[in-house]
Formats: sequence, C-alpha cells, structure tokens
Amino acid sequence: NDHTKIYIKMALAGWTRSLLVSSLRTVGKRSLSTTVAALYSVGDTGSSGERLWKLGRLNHVAIAVPDLSKATKLYKDIMGAKCSGIVNLPEHGVSTVFVELGNCKLELLAPLGKDSPIQGYLDKKPGGGMHHVCIEVKNINKAVSYMADRGVRAIDPKPKIGAHGKPVVFLHPKDCGGVLLEIEEE
Repeated sequence: NDHTKIYIKMALAGWTRSLLVSSLRTVGKRSLSTTVAALYSVGDTGSSGERLWKLGRLNHVAIAVPDLSKATKLYKDIMGAKCSGIVNLPEHGVSTVFVELGNCKLELLAPLGKDSPIQGYLDKKPGGGMHHVCIEVKNINKAVSYMADRGVRAIDPKPKIGAHGKPVVFLHPKDCGGVLLEIEEE
C-alpha cells in the first residue's frame, strides 16, 4: 500500500524505525504521507532524467535562547566549541551565533526587535529550546514549488537571505511532522 511505500522511502533516506513509528503516531498517516512524499519522492525528474532539486545535508539545528551571550559562553567557554560572532538579521528579527560541531552547526537564536518571531517563541517557552532544523537543497525555488504542489506549505514561499548569506524558506510545522523546517540553498 501507499504507506508501506512511504515507510520504505523514509527508511532508505536514513530514518530509524523508532523515528518512523513515533512520527506516524504523532502526526497521523495522512499528513506524514504528504510530507514524506514531497521530501523523498524519486519520480520528479527533468527531461534528461536528472532530479530537478535535491534534498541535501543537515546544515544546523537552531535553538532559541533568552540570553545569547550566556548561551554562547556555555558552548564556547565550558564545552570548548568554536563559536562565530553575533550576526544581527533585522529582516528575520533575530541575532544569531553559530556553534561549529564538525558535521553540522547549532544556531543560537535571540530576539532582535519588538516583532521578533523568537520573542513569541520565548514567551511560550521562557527557558528557550529547539526552534527549527535546517536542511540544504540544491535549488530552493524548485524545492518550494515541488513541495507546495504536494501540500507542504511554506511560511513565506519567497526566499529571504539567511544568516549564511544564502536563500532560505521555512516550511510549516503542521506539514512537516510538527517541526519547523528551514530549507537553505546549497
């Protein structure tokens, strides 16, 4: 059946059995099917048979923090990690610091300005917490269009320039298994 095919695609994509089972329980088969079909479909190719877009590597996991300097000290001074300087992104309403982990990064996010989406998050979770996951894609416009055609909504489908100076789009958590998913062009 269709759910079995999706389960197989997820497994081939590296999802563990426990993550698959918990995802199915958490979001229900219908919405999970939509997200997985959009992210892992193998049939979307151009006339040459090449993929029109490609899901890439995990770029970073973002953590909302109430105090950016305190959080940076934890990772830099106590854990010995290499941390970037503070980057203010007024168009996103955030200040960021990246923590280098070797295979990917952590992005520490603090509110910048009164309309910051991070402030709204911290109002609900004053101690902070995991905010989003960022995955790279080869072509962001094709990826957004492809997923929209399959029912995966973007918060704003028009890419904005993110902290790495590359185009980014956030996908709605209700369509992505309860996770705010950021896609960033490679």
